[in-house]
Amino acid sequence: MPRAPRAPRLPRLPRRPRRRRRFVPDFDPAHGDAELARALDDIAMGRWQGMRELLSGPEEDGARRTHRIRVLAHAAAGSSATRFWQAAEPDSGDAAVLRAATEVVRVFHLAIAAGHGTTLDRARIDAAARTCLDAADRHPDDPMPWVSLLTLARLYEDGVPRRDLRRWWDEMRRRDPYNVEGHVQMLRYHSARWHGTHGRMYDFARDAAGASPPGSPLPVLVQIARAEEYRYIADGAQGRVVRGFDQHWKHELAVTEIRRTWERWILWRADGPVAPHLIAELNYLVHAACLAGLLQEAAGLFRLLEGRAAHLPWTYTGDAAAQFTAWRTRLLGTP
Repeated sequence: MPRAPRAPRLPRLPRRPRRRRRFVPDFDPAHGDAELARALDDIAMGRWQGMRELLSGPEEDGARRTHRIRVLAHAAAGSSATRFWQAAEPDSGDAAVLRAATEVVRVFHLAIAAGHGTTLDRARIDAAARTCLDAADRHPDDPMPWVSLLTLARLYEDGVPRRDLRRWWDEMRRRDPYNVEGHVQMLRYHSARWHGTHGRMYDFARDAAGASPPGSPLPVLVQIARAEEYRYIADGAQGRVVRGFDQHWKHELAVTEIRRTWERWILWRADGPVAPHLIAELNYLVHAACLAGLLQEAAGLFRLLEGRAAHLPWTYTGDAAAQFTAWRTRLLGTP
């Protein structure tokens, strides 16, 4: 019996090249902290229980706790979650600390809405300060109420009396001498944008950096100060050319100080992923390294970040996502 003819073999189509997935910076404020992310989801659903579970557990790292409270406060500022928590558990020190941090965020929102040059109601600022002091009484070991007061201090039109500012600063340092967020807030208070000068700001940053132990992120205060100075000058220039401003990030002292931060912080850090509460500071260092032309150091920092981005200080020099992506692609070679 004759065989049936074989079906003609169809020509094999060439494979489509696999499309490489485009890199997108991760601006999630939790920066990889899964427990914090769950608490943020709870806030979005109008629940406060997730915040309680997050803050009432055993806390070995004060820096992580400070970061968590700051992120929770920004998320809770537009809701009643902290008020409901405090009403349900009026004796909770954690609820009082978070409520105080949230009130400070709300006062800053009011100041932003009022616009530059508008004086905020002093009574509103004083009320937030009392909330912070009450939180300090309810949770006496926590540095965060004092960090919140140092943050709030910027909004007083004539600043805070030196005696009060010194007390807030000393109380914060007595509980956590190397608290990064507290140092950043004090730096901004001393900046020309608020109640100081560029010189006072740099002196504070360099003194704190020099007194910090090896492996501490505090040396990055100098790069934060440089970003704050850039923002202040750029805003004042309003598009005009400022003589020498093109060297702001790359002159000899700026480069030396980036290398010093690298040596005192990055080379001393333990191996492994960067903790979520350090991502914001690491973004300041990689931003400065890119603009200073220290490309080898910047590439190493981008690897440590693993795509985790913070809006500051990238927004000071342009579109944050575009800059982060362009520099990372250029230095690491692939999206």
